[in-house]
Amino acid sequence: MANSWWEIQVACDPVVEELVFWRLDGFGCRGASSESRSYGCLVKAYLPQIKVNQLDLAALALLFRQDALCAGLPAPMVQWLLIDEEDWASSWKEYWHPLEIGDRFLINPAWLPVPEHSDRLIIRLDPGTAFGTGNHATTQLCLESLEMRLGEPQSDIVIADIGCGSGILSIGALMLGAKRAYAVDTDSLAIQATISSAEMNGLGNDRLIAEEGSLDRLIQTLPHPVDGILCNILAEVIIDLIPMMERISKPTTWGVLSGILLEQVKPIADTLEQHGWIVATLWRRQDWCCLNIRRS
Repeated sequence: MANSWWEIQVACDPVVEELVFWRLDGFGCRGASSESRSYGCLVKAYLPQIKVNQLDLAALALLFRQDALCAGLPAPMVQWLLIDEEDWASSWKEYWHPLEIGDRFLINPAWLPVPEHSDRLIIRLDPGTAFGTGNHATTQLCLESLEMRLGEPQSDIVIADIGCGSGILSIGALMLGAKRAYAVDTDSLAIQATISSAEMNGLGNDRLIAEEGSLDRLIQTLPHPVDGILCNILAEVIIDLIPMMERISKPTTWGVLSGILLEQVKPIADTLEQHGWIVATLWRRQDWCCLNIRRS
């Protein structure tokens, strides 16, 4: 019994995929994957059987439905089944393959050989439960924005990564020439994943500093204001953070904000303007947007 796991399957519209991941993370799931299907996407997540019962799972399914209805989208289809531990350990990895992003990056699963003749910057990842494999549109938009910002080596650029997940954005910035990245996440497992990702990619803890917390933690610990701010999380959280972002900023600081649905852009842009920022460019993929911002 102790070695059995719930596999939770959520068939949904791609627009609500990040909300589904957020709910699953809050539910305590230990790993998740997403597959593209003809109807949208199929998200799978895993949880030890002893942690929850079927009534808990039914309540989770109701939360998925409420989230979709609030966003005016079709309700996801949810089901669950029991699997053995050895199946859980490998099943989500079967669907994750090397992925080229933008002009510069190749995301390579850590359990696969590194390509020998690629001219791309290769980020090796084994994210565990942390968000950020490169498959989601929001992560891709952020990495492509970084390519535009950090196209040439700039040894003095310092980055803050709020909600770092697997550490993929911090690692991407460092590979593009940034000097140092300060990464924070409220999930201790995400911090472990970021530290592991940094080691896997040959980055020492003097270049990628990862700590549990959020923007308030950065305000307390940063030795100097940063040159760039990365934030790929839910729009509601971004709105709460904007009033404090100036406390880690210079007059020249820029930012890359994502995890934002198209209909959420206006309230975020209005909040930015109220606190001394402007949206320089807006990039869109599917219904997800990435805002490239700067001080006004």
